[in-house]
This record gives sequence, C-alpha cells and structure tokens, in this order.
Amino acid sequence: MRVFGVTGWKNAGKTGLMERLVAEITSRSFTVSTVKHAHHSVDVDQPGTDSHRHRMAGAAEVLLASGQRIALMHELRGAPEPALDVLLDRLSPVDLVLIEGFKSARHPKIEAFRAEPGNPLIALDDNTIRAIASDTPLDLDLPIFDLDDTAAIADFILGEVGL
Repeated sequence: MRVFGVTGWKNAGKTGLMERLVAEITSRSFTVSTVKHAHHSVDVDQPGTDSHRHRMAGAAEVLLASGQRIALMHELRGAPEPALDVLLDRLSPVDLVLIEGFKSARHPKIEAFRAEPGNPLIALDDNTIRAIASDTPLDLDLPIFDLDDTAAIADFILGEVGL
C-alpha cells in the first residue's frame, strides 16, 4: 500500500487537512484509509457495553460487528505500542493510507504549519517532509502550499505516491 503522512505540532491544522484530503482523494475514486496517532489514552468503547465488559474481563481482542461497521479493539495490557509498519499490516488493501502524526516514522510527509502557535518548522530537521501546507508565506527549498488549497495538496500527494 502507498502511504503518505500529515505531521505538525498541536493546533497546526493536521486533522482538518486530513479530513479535507480524505474527502478530496476519495472524490477522485481512490480508496483511502487513515491511521491516527494519539499521545493520550484513547478508548473508543463505553463502560457498560457488552464489548467493554468483554475487555474488562480480560479479552485480548474484541471484534464488534454490526450492519454498518466493524471495530477491532486490541488491548496492549502493558505491551509496547506497535510500530507503524505493524499497524499498517492490519489494514485492508486500499489505494492510499494517510497517516496523521507519527512524526518520527520514516514515511514521506507533508507538514501542516500555522504561524500563530509560534512552533518551529519540523521540516528544518526532518528530511521525510516533502512539502509544507502553511497559513503564512515561507521561504524554504520545499514545495509550499496554502493550508486550505486541498486540491493542490492532494495533487502533490498523489503524484508523490504514483497515483
């Protein structure tokens, strides 16, 4: 599978860009999946549900299935967080996987950048960043896109991955 990432500091516009890219790229008849890294504890399940009760009882995995979707919850129970390549191996085949976060992973990325938070550019020290989507003009030796120019960013990513 082809992968491309969106990275950046907190409040840089990553999630909004991801959402717009998924909509834009799927509108072009490509299949897209996403992987999102979270730095905090995440639980998609709710206390009191049957699936939550199964997990609390000690199940290693709980697969929840309905007519609309399936959700697989895997409890790490103290094991280390799986590497990105292990997570990607769990996905069904698609044309493109967009990855949000995973700053230190070595896949190609675009950096979402907003001037307001005052964070430094990650791209200055990371050669996996192929372009920047910014809300302010920048003078760098990389392609720079307006953060809101979703179509141009999608064109760039699809070109980078050969789609």
